[in-house]
Amino acid sequence: MEWVLADALLSQSRDPRVLLGALCRGEASAERVETLCFLLQRLEDEEARGGGGGAGALPEAAREVAAGYLVPLLRGLRGCPAGGADDPGPAARQRRRVLRAAGAALRSCARLAGGPQLAAALAEEALCDLLNAGPAPGLEGAAEAAVEVLAAVGPCLRPREDAPLLERVARAALALALGGDKAGPSPDAAALVAGRLLPALGRCGGAALRAVWGGLVAPGVSEGPGRVGSQLLILSALAEKLLPEPGADSVPASREAGLDARRCWRFWSTVQAGLAWSEDALTRKRARYLLQRAVEVSAELGTDCACAPGEGTGPSLFWWSEKKKDELLKFWENYILIMETLEGNQIHVIKPVLPKLNSLFEYAVSEENGCWLFHPSWHLCIYKRMFESENKILTKEGVTHFLELYETRILPFSPEISEFIIGPLMDALSESSLYSRSPGQLIGSVSPLGLKLQKFLVTYISFLPEEIKSSFLLKFIQKMTSRHWCAVPILFLSKALANIPRCKALGMEGLLALRDVLQCTMITHQILLRGAAQCYLLQTAMNLVDVEKVSLSDISTFLMSVRQEESLGRGTSLWMELCDWLRINESYFKQSSSCSSTGLHETSSLNAYVRNLVQEYIRSSAWEGGENSCMPDWFEAKLVALMVLLAIDVERMKSQYSEKRRTQNVLRIFLDPLLDALVKFGTNAYMPLLKTDRCLQLLLKLLHTCLLKGSGTQDDEVFTLLQNFIMSTTESISEFILRRLTMNELSTVSDLDRCHLYLMVLTELINLHLNVGWKRGNPIWKVISPLKNASIRHLQEMDRGQEPTLGRQIQRAVSMAALAMVCEVSQKPELQLDSLDAGPPETFISSLQLNQTLQKPHTEEESSFFEESSSSQGWGKIAAQYIHDQWVCLSFLLRKCHTLIPASEGEILEPTLPAVPMAVRTLQSALEALTVLPSEQVLPVFHCMKILVPKLLTTSESLCIESFDMAWKIIASLSNTQLIFWSNFKAFVQFVFDPKVLTIAAKIKGQAYFKIKEVMYRIIEMSAIKTGVFNILISYCCRSWVVSASNVSLSIAKNYSELVLEACIFGTVFRRDQRLIQDVQTFIENLGHECAANVVIENTKREDHYVRICAVKFLCLLDGSNMSHKLFMEDLAIKLLDKDELVSKSRTRYYVNSQQHRVKNRIWQILLVLFPKFDQNFLNKIIDKIFQAGFINNQASIKYFIEWIIILILHKFPQFLPKFWNCFSYGEENLKTSICTFLSVLSHLDVITETILEKKLILKQALTIVLQWCFNHNFSIRLYALVALKKIWSLCKGLHIEELAALTSVIESSLSQVENMHGAGSAKKNWQRIQEHFFFTAFHPLKDYCLEVRGFSGTFLQLICVN
Repeated sequence: MEWVLADALLSQSRDPRVLLGALCRGEASAERVETLCFLLQRLEDEEARGGGGGAGALPEAAREVAAGYLVPLLRGLRGCPAGGADDPGPAARQRRRVLRAAGAALRSCARLAGGPQLAAALAEEALCDLLNAGPAPGLEGAAEAAVEVLAAVGPCLRPREDAPLLERVARAALALALGGDKAGPSPDAAALVAGRLLPALGRCGGAALRAVWGGLVAPGVSEGPGRVGSQLLILSALAEKLLPEPGADSVPASREAGLDARRCWRFWSTVQAGLAWSEDALTRKRARYLLQRAVEVSAELGTDCACAPGEGTGPSLFWWSEKKKDELLKFWENYILIMETLEGNQIHVIKPVLPKLNSLFEYAVSEENGCWLFHPSWHLCIYKRMFESENKILTKEGVTHFLELYETRILPFSPEISEFIIGPLMDALSESSLYSRSPGQLIGSVSPLGLKLQKFLVTYISFLPEEIKSSFLLKFIQKMTSRHWCAVPILFLSKALANIPRCKALGMEGLLALRDVLQCTMITHQILLRGAAQCYLLQTAMNLVDVEKVSLSDISTFLMSVRQEESLGRGTSLWMELCDWLRINESYFKQSSSCSSTGLHETSSLNAYVRNLVQEYIRSSAWEGGENSCMPDWFEAKLVALMVLLAIDVERMKSQYSEKRRTQNVLRIFLDPLLDALVKFGTNAYMPLLKTDRCLQLLLKLLHTCLLKGSGTQDDEVFTLLQNFIMSTTESISEFILRRLTMNELSTVSDLDRCHLYLMVLTELINLHLNVGWKRGNPIWKVISPLKNASIRHLQEMDRGQEPTLGRQIQRAVSMAALAMVCEVSQKPELQLDSLDAGPPETFISSLQLNQTLQKPHTEEESSFFEESSSSQGWGKIAAQYIHDQWVCLSFLLRKCHTLIPASEGEILEPTLPAVPMAVRTLQSALEALTVLPSEQVLPVFHCMKILVPKLLTTSESLCIESFDMAWKIIASLSNTQLIFWSNFKAFVQFVFDPKVLTIAAKIKGQAYFKIKEVMYRIIEMSAIKTGVFNILISYCCRSWVVSASNVSLSIAKNYSELVLEACIFGTVFRRDQRLIQDVQTFIENLGHECAANVVIENTKREDHYVRICAVKFLCLLDGSNMSHKLFMEDLAIKLLDKDELVSKSRTRYYVNSQQHRVKNRIWQILLVLFPKFDQNFLNKIIDKIFQAGFINNQASIKYFIEWIIILILHKFPQFLPKFWNCFSYGEENLKTSICTFLSVLSHLDVITETILEKKLILKQALTIVLQWCFNHNFSIRLYALVALKKIWSLCKGLHIEELAALTSVIESSLSQVENMHGAGSAKKNWQRIQEHFFFTAFHPLKDYCLEVRGFSGTFLQLICVN
C-alpha cells in the first residue's frame, strides 16, 4: 500500500524537488512525515536500480529535506516529553510515529545524498544529544530523538573510515543501556537504546560490533538483576552476528570481527543469570533462546569448541565435541524442556518432567574418573527457578529433590554447590510451610523435609574435603545469623547441624557464630521450640568445635547464651552430655593466661580454671565501688555458678566408683573463697559493699542452678554438700542482712536493689532450713522476729511526721518490703509468727493506711537522686512497690483472720482489727490500688479481693461487680505480656470464679450473676486468640466442683452449665502456620527426656484439646445415681442438642473439618459419654430431637455418631422402637438421602434385638420397611437398603420364620443378583466397598463403646467413609 501511494505521488511530478518540497510544507503530522518517508524509500529504490531521474537533483533534494525539514523537526521534538513505554498517551503515540518516520526518512536522505558527510554529521550531533540527556523532566525526548537518528544513520556510516565514530556511539549507547551512567536518561530511554540502537549498530559489523560485544563482556560490567535483562535484550538482537549459522550471510561479518559468543565465559554467565535469577519471564525466554541457538549452531557447525575458563575451577560453562554430539544434544534438549516446563508453574505439569532432572546428573558426571562433565551451575539454575516459584508445592518439590541428590549418587565436590547451599537453598529453607507433615502422617511425626535436611547435611559434610569443611560450616552458621529465621526452620537446621559426626571444624569464629545464633534468633520464638533449638546448637558446638583453638573462658562465655531455664538444666541429658564432653577434652583446651599461674598440682585444667574463676570473682579492690555504688550485674554470678557446678559434676563422673570424698574436697576448694567471705559478713563491718553483693549473688545462683530438673534434690550429693556448706554460714549472713535492713544503712535508690537481694537470700536460707528440718533456735529463727519488730518500729516512727528525706524514705520502703517478706514466709506452718489471736504485727498491719504512697524526697536532695546510676528505679516504681508490699501484708492478715470478716459494716466480731471489720472500705481501697499499681504488681490485691468479695457479694453487690470489671480490664490489657499475664490471670480466675462467689451469685441471681457469665464468655472469646486461658478457667471450676462434690455444689454448677457446654465443644480452626507450630511442638514433646527442653520447660497444657479433656473427665466423675449430678447432666444434654440444632440451622458453609463440623462432632461425642447416665424418662424427652438430628444432611462422621447413639438407645430401651419405625414414614421428598442414617441403624438390628426374647415381629417390621427402600430411585438409598436387607435376612434365616418363607426366593435371588453383578462399573465397586466398610463389618456398637473409640472412631470413620 505504501508503494502504491509513493507511485501515485511520483506520477504527479517527476521532479523530486517539487514533490519533496510540497510534502515538507504544512503541519508536520504523523501521516505527512510517513508519506515523506515512503516517497524517499521509493526514490532510494529507484536510485538503486539505476532508473531514477534527475541524477544531480536528487542528492541535492535529499540534502535539502534533511537539513531544511527533518533535522529542525527532530530538534523541535527533543523538548517534548517522551511518555511512558508501558502506557503512552495519544500525544506520545503520535510523537513516536513522527520520530520513527522522520528517522527512517533521514536514513533514506543519507543514502540519497551521494556521500558520507551527511550521515556522519547527523550521527555526531545525535551522539552529543544522547550524552547530554539526563533524568531531568523533558530531556527524555531528546534521548529518544537521538536514538532514532543514530539508529537510522548508523548503518550509513562507513565501517572503516567512520570506525572511531561508530565505536564512540556504541560505547555511549552501551553505557546508557546498561545503566553505567548514573545521571543517564530514564529507564524508558535506556530500554530504547538497548532495543533499537545497539542491535542496529551491531548489525553494522566491524568496529561497532566489536565495541558492543566488548562492552557486554567487559570485566567491569555488573550482572545485577536489572542489568541482565538489558544485556540479554542486546544479545538476543545480535544473536545472528554472535552465534552465526553455517552458510548464513552474517557469517563473514562475524568472522571479520572475530566473534563467537560460545567461547566467552561472561556470555554464558549472563545467560545463566537470566535463566535463574531474573523475575521477568521475557528475560528468561531470551536466555533460553540464546542457549538453544548456541546448541543448534554447535550441532550444525560440527566443530569442537569450549568456553574459555572463568572464575574458579571445573569444566567449561559450555563445550562441544562432535564425538559426543548425541549425548550433548540429549542433555541440552532435556535441560531446555525442563526450563520451559518450569515456566508453567503447575505441579501436575512439572512432576512428570522431574525424572529428566535425574538424567541430567547422570550425563553430567563421568563414571570413569568421577568428575563433572557439565558445569554444575546449569543444574543449580533449575533448582533456583524451582525455589523462586510462587507455587510453594513446587518450591518444596525442588528443595526435596535437591536434598535427595546425595542419597543415591556421589557427586564430585564443586564450590558452586557449596555456595548454592549457603545461598539459595538456605533462603528457601527459611520458609516454615515446607516443614509440614505429609498426608497420612500422625501428629507429632518428624517433618519429612527436616529428616531429609538432616541426612543431606551429614552426607554432604562427609564428602567435603577437610580443607573446605571448616569454611563451609562457618558460612552455614553465619548465614543462620544473617536473617530473622522463624522458629521451625531454625529448629530443623540446628537439629541437622547437631547430627553431624564429631570433627574439628570450628574455631573461635565458629563458636562466636553459634553464640550469635543463640542470642539473635531465639528472642520471640515459641518457648519449647526455642529451648529445643538451643539444645541442638549446644550439641553442635560440642561436636564441631576444635577444643585446641578455644579456651575454657570462651566456652563458659558461650554457655551463658544457652538459657538454663529453657534447655541447659542441671541433671538433664544435655547437662550430662556437656559434662562428659568437658571431662574428655579438659586437658586439650587452649591455655588461658589467667589459669597459667595457679600453682595447683594434680589438678585438672577445668578445676584450675574454676578455682581461679571463683577467686577472681570474689576478689574486690577498694576502688571498685563505694557505699553508693550500684549493685553489680548478675551475668558474672551466673557464669561462675554454672562453671562451678559443671566442674563438680565432671569430678563426680571421674570418681563415680571411688573416692566419693574427693567430690566434697573439690567443691570445698572451689567454694573456699566464697565461704571465707560469707563467714566474715557478721564480724567485718568494713567489707567492701561490692564484695558482699557479689558473694550473695553467687550464693543465690549456686542454689538456683544446683536444683536438678525433673527430679527431687533428696538424693543429690552435690546439693546436699552445697546446702551444708551454706548452712554453716547462715548465722553470719543472717546477722549481716538484719543489720543492713534495720540499721539505716540502706539510704540510696540503688540500695533498693540490695534490699531485694537480701530478702531473696533470706528466703532461700529459710527454705534450706525447712529442707533439713526447722528448729526453733536456728539462726534464721533468731532473725525473723527482730526483723519483723524493727520493720514495724521504723514504719511507726516515720508515721510521726518526720521530714521525708531520701534516706528516711528509702528505709521506709526497705522496712515495708522486709515486713512483706516475713508475712509471706510466715504462712508456712512451721513459721507461724504467733497464734491466731491478734498481736502487735497483725494490729499494725490492720491499722495501715492502705495505698499510702511514699512521698518523694525534698527538692534539695533530688539532684543526688537523679545523678545515680541509670539502672536505678524511678521514684514512681519505688512508690508502687511500697503500695504492693502493703497489700502483701494485708493479704497475709486476711488469710489469717478471714473468719473474723463480717458480712456487713454493722456486724462486729471480736477481737477487732481495723482492716478486718471494715471490709467494704478495704475492697474500695483495693479498687483504688488497681488504678495506681502497674500490672506486674496487682497480684496481692487480687489475693485480697478473693477473700473479701465472697464476704461482701450479698450486701455490696455493686462494689463487687466493679471489682470484677476493674480486674478484667487489667487482664485484657495484659494479653500480650507473657511474663506477668499467666500469674495474674490465674489469680483473677480464682477470685471471680471462687466457689463461694459462684454459689452466692447463683442464689441471689442479681447483676453479679450475669456479670460473672459475661466475664466467662469474654474469657472464652479471648481463648480464640490466646491459647490456654480457657484451660485455666475450666480446670479451676471443675476441680472446685469435684472436690466439693456435694449436692449443693453441683446444683450451683448447674447455673453455670454453659461453661461446661462451651468446654465440651471448644476448639478453634487454626491457620496452617499455627498447626505447623503445634505439630512441631508435639514432635519435640514426643522426644521425651532425649530433648532436655522437655525436662526443663514445664508443660503448661495450654493446647485446646486439654479443655475438652478436662470437661470429659469432670463428666465421667459425676454419679448418675446422685440427683444433683443427674440433673446437671440432663441439663447439659438438652443444651448440647439445642446447640446442635442451632449449628445445623446456621447459614455458614458446612464442609469437612470446618468449625461447624468440629462443633457437631464434639457435641455427639459428649452425648455418647453421657448416654449411660440417662434413664428412660429423660430419653423420652430428648428422643425426638435425636431422631430429628438424623434427618439433617450431616457429614459422614456426625452421621455415624448419631447412628451409634440411636443403636445404643434402642438396645437399652426397646420401648422406643415404635418411634424409630415412625421415622421411615415421613414423605420421601423430606427424607432425601438422610434415610440412609436409619437404614444404617437397621444394619445393626442384631445388636438392637440382643436382649429381646420375641424377635419375630421386629424382624418382620424391619424387613417390610427395608424392602420398600430397596426400590427407591436414589442409588445411595438402594445401596444402604440392600446392606440392611442382607443383615436382616440373615437374622430371619437364623430364626426360621415361617411367615417369611414366601419371600425367600425373591429376596435371595435379588441378593444373589447384586453379589454377582457383572462388569467393573461404579455400581459393583460401591457395593463391594460398602460391604467392607468399617461401620458394617468391624465396628460393634457395644464392644467398641469406650472413651478411646469415641474420641477416635468418628475421625477414623470420617476418613474411610463412602460418600
